[in-house]
Amino acid sequence: MSKVIGCDVGGTFTDLILLDEAAGEVRIAKVPTTPDNQAIGVMQAVAAAGAECRDLSLLVHGTTTTTNALLEKKIALCGLITTAGFRDVLELGRRTRPNAYGLIGSFEPLVSREYRLEVDERMDAGGNVVTPLDEDGVRRAARQLADQGCESLIIHFLHAYANDAHERRAAELAAEVWPNGHITVGSAVLAEFREYERGVAASVNAAVQPVLARYLARLRKELMDGGYDRDLLVMQGNGGTVSSAIVADSAINTVMSGPASGVMAAAYTGARIGFQHIVTYDMGGTSSDVGLIQDGIPATSSELQLEYGMPIHVPMVDVHTIGAGGGSIAFINDAGMLQVGPRSAGAVPGPICYGKGGEEPTITDANLVLGRLNPEAMLAVDSSVSMARLRQCLVDTVGAPLDLDAEAAAAAILQIANDRMAGAIRMVSLARGHDPRDFALFAFGGAGPLHATAMAAELAIPKVLIPARPGITNAIGCVVADVRHDYVNTVNQAMADVDMDRVHQILAAQIAEGRATILGEGVEVEDEVLVHAAEMQFQGQSHMLRIPLDSAVVGRDAIQAAFEEAYFNRFSLQLPEIRAVLVTLHTAVIGRRREVALASLMDPAIRAADVAGAQRGSRQIWFQGGWQETPVIARDALPIGARFTGPAVLEQLDTTIIIEPGNEVMVDDAANLVIDVAPAFRS
Repeated sequence: MSKVIGCDVGGTFTDLILLDEAAGEVRIAKVPTTPDNQAIGVMQAVAAAGAECRDLSLLVHGTTTTTNALLEKKIALCGLITTAGFRDVLELGRRTRPNAYGLIGSFEPLVSREYRLEVDERMDAGGNVVTPLDEDGVRRAARQLADQGCESLIIHFLHAYANDAHERRAAELAAEVWPNGHITVGSAVLAEFREYERGVAASVNAAVQPVLARYLARLRKELMDGGYDRDLLVMQGNGGTVSSAIVADSAINTVMSGPASGVMAAAYTGARIGFQHIVTYDMGGTSSDVGLIQDGIPATSSELQLEYGMPIHVPMVDVHTIGAGGGSIAFINDAGMLQVGPRSAGAVPGPICYGKGGEEPTITDANLVLGRLNPEAMLAVDSSVSMARLRQCLVDTVGAPLDLDAEAAAAAILQIANDRMAGAIRMVSLARGHDPRDFALFAFGGAGPLHATAMAAELAIPKVLIPARPGITNAIGCVVADVRHDYVNTVNQAMADVDMDRVHQILAAQIAEGRATILGEGVEVEDEVLVHAAEMQFQGQSHMLRIPLDSAVVGRDAIQAAFEEAYFNRFSLQLPEIRAVLVTLHTAVIGRRREVALASLMDPAIRAADVAGAQRGSRQIWFQGGWQETPVIARDALPIGARFTGPAVLEQLDTTIIIEPGNEVMVDDAANLVIDVAPAFRS
């Protein structure tokens, strides 16, 4: 393997990293994303990196195709065949609603009622046949939906998680008359109880399956025309990769693959510099994503809700997202209080300082007023916006109602934004029984390094890690991610009554299926890692806790003890009088790809001899204690092994890094920054 590409397609930019192991060279490219056909942007990025498709050993791709299709409702027309009497399960949903107060808010299911048809069949909760499958009814329903123009078909029967025989047979019958291969079997996507969640998962998969298949077909053709004759790997939301040849079968697994790749890059980088416990913090233009890595393994969850009424209960890297990015708008709300986000100025018109028509102050504007961003770089030559006008906009919009001047208004915006982002980190750490002081904060994205040290101080996190190229971290995650497949099966029995032989059989079957899938993909792997978990609850509860299992042969007492410990850590409560219930069993089969030799991502030719040689002047910057004259350092020019103490501002092509006063910085062997947060700033 000599030339490997990792490519991540975002909403605004397509990022690419090329690793030429033979030459010990790294090349990066960042080009505008082409929303109408993302394959064009990918090929432009390959060309911008100076790569020839025929010379590539491997290309790993992260895409927003499925996520954007769902959010924008640019999905395939789907038809549903379900058990008689359960046509409206997808529309009835749960008791959740988008607003906490008042019966307001609307919900539109992915499959409209006229495309939801019923057939006679019935299994009970034990998997026993109550009503045989009406095979002729399945054929008639499939023909009717095809005639109505449906492109994708869903087979979703009651209690199929306990016995999927009817679903599998219905899929065989439907295939006889269905015009394409886009048939989703609900139990194959998610073998869990709860018909609504399982039905939504199947609907999501069916809705994006044709969209993803068409996109990958276009991309594979473009690559083949350029001479690329190997498999294309695609990032999944669980942080692993999968062959493009089979990924469309489980298209739902690619939802949220973008945030997952950043978490994988953080895990990879952290492990190699001695940090196994990490909080990841990715701040972009419209949102911030935070995740947790413990013992080098990213936390996963099956509780993602992409938007109201769309719970996606498949294993994914557990990332918590809030609407706080560089473009998040600050305003005075109806209660007369300062609020930041979730509304965003986006790319157009963008923050005021971009000079593209923005009139509402954003986090980026606040950083600029406080000297944290370079005015000469942000206030472009052809921009109609001056610093004086920006300050006046801040006063008019935020300052005057609160009796604050421009600097105080900007500082208030940053404080509220940091509080919101710190709250997101608490959600993935403290709220789940983890002490932030036991973790390091890994900051990336275009805006993450601007706020990282202040947030670490707020949360008493002792160290901050900033990778060499924060802006392309997600593309790096594509390069280093392993092959991974996740499986889940329902048990749903009181722990005391569970047949442990059955538990071990389920886990063994999941392992065997994962190994067979990886073998069939033909992806080169060097090692295998098995990760087992159980979802449990006390009897009568509706929410579950995910419990790691040490092995596939773990015993009843060990599972019970692990659950009780996790429950106490989360809620500080013991409930010995209530029976524990084993709801589901999970297995992740991970094929470790050969380690990629990540050469330094910084150009060694421009490194200075010492820190002083990397300094490019100074400017006044506002910190919590007031304004300070602060050195401005070119990050690319910092020598390996350099050490210095803040305050400082480090500038590079893809981000700006703020070092708080008293923080100590060290540049490691791979040009990552390791920052010790000063105790005085951990109050």
